[in-house]
Amino acid sequence: MPRIVLLLLAAVCLHAEDELEQAVRKIFGVLRVVEEHGADTVNSERAFYGGIIPGMLRRLDPHSAFMDPGQFAQLKRMQRSESKGFGSVVSILPGRVIVLQTLPGTPMQRSGISAGDEIVAINNIALAPLTPDQLVQVLSEARQGQALVHVRKPGNARPLQFTLTPQEMQAPSVERSFLLEPGIGYLRVASFDESTARDMKTAIDKLGGTGLKGLVLDLRNNPGGAVSSALDAAALFLQPGQVILSAKGRRVSAEEKVPAISTPYAFPVSVIVTAKTASAAEILTGALQDHDRATVVGEPTFGKGLVQNVMPLKEGTALALTTAFYYTPSGRSIQKPLAGMQLEHSTQKPADVFKTDKGREVRGGGGIEPDFAIQQPAPKRLEQFLDASGAYTVFATEYLRGKPAVAPKFEAPPDLLDKFRAYLSQNRVQPGIAEWFASADWIRHRLRQEIVNQALGVEKGDEIEAEREPYIQTALGALRR
Repeated sequence: MPRIVLLLLAAVCLHAEDELEQAVRKIFGVLRVVEEHGADTVNSERAFYGGIIPGMLRRLDPHSAFMDPGQFAQLKRMQRSESKGFGSVVSILPGRVIVLQTLPGTPMQRSGISAGDEIVAINNIALAPLTPDQLVQVLSEARQGQALVHVRKPGNARPLQFTLTPQEMQAPSVERSFLLEPGIGYLRVASFDESTARDMKTAIDKLGGTGLKGLVLDLRNNPGGAVSSALDAAALFLQPGQVILSAKGRRVSAEEKVPAISTPYAFPVSVIVTAKTASAAEILTGALQDHDRATVVGEPTFGKGLVQNVMPLKEGTALALTTAFYYTPSGRSIQKPLAGMQLEHSTQKPADVFKTDKGREVRGGGGIEPDFAIQQPAPKRLEQFLDASGAYTVFATEYLRGKPAVAPKFEAPPDLLDKFRAYLSQNRVQPGIAEWFASADWIRHRLRQEIVNQALGVEKGDEIEAEREPYIQTALGALRR
């Protein structure tokens, strides 16, 4: 019990000393009554770890949290960007999981599973009746230990059985880098960990470094991560001495600037963001926007601008506590309003308009607003059906059987659409002529992407997708202005 008291005292340190004593006394008074008169014995550790401490923190803000030993250990693994897996990239459709790529040296690749194979059962759970969300859950649970996987290879009716053991894998935060066109680079950053800024520089230099004419930096759905890494990433583009962010709180006041020794790139930059772009990714985006260093396209970002410190406690536990707020160089608060919580007043959206270095107006108080808003166009009915059915993936598998090598810039042969339409007809899918021709260009593009996905890997398939992807094309257009 005394060690739990220490945890509680540390967690509620925001109170004055006399208020703290009164609060702890009340809690123990309630606990004593429960222990003496409750219908069953009270597990004190569970009461504090699972109830009292989390309940208290829940009222502060959505991100302050108590972590038990298992959760704290998981956080450490996430900070190292390590996770267990089998080493494959899959396409998840209703009732179907199709392998698009197996990574070299991984359990999937060593077992002989390859692109085009379909996973039909995992640990004796048939996948056919499951929804995409249920499939994701089954796949996630399978990675926790040895898994029995049934796989059907193209042309074989009878599934093969494999026993796979997951292994620790390093998940790269810089997921993709390639040229969109001569001199224009593309970089997709999925999160920020210790090596992200260094990996970004390595990728940019491989694409052409200072010789590039422009760069599209894709931060869509990037949840953030290590703020120090985002600061290092900002220094790749901002001038020495420029402010990247400021942090202000009851006991915190700090400002981060680009180091004097930095040698930033000079080419223009476009940044793509969405509503799931958060935290460290918002810090980088806001700094580039405020200094007029990048054009931001996409959607307003998530709005997570809380400074959080992870404080190790006793017995392998830890406390993630909000200690301040992050502000962009122009003074905008990144944090969105927190209605109904103790930090509500501090996060109210200001009416002020802020200005960039060149005098452009920007607004704060809830994420980063893009310079050019993008709304994803709704897919046509046929396009939506074909994507959901898995027809592209299955057709690509059959198309590649016995075919010669596919070039990275694979172009659809003249008869590809006819073959695909015949395949659909064999499977009782017969779209009308008008509907077919209205989506013909899109269907041809998707077929190219799926064929390249399976023949050369999803990295090359992403290059095909970028040719028509609205967010990327808008960002590319911003570079040309």
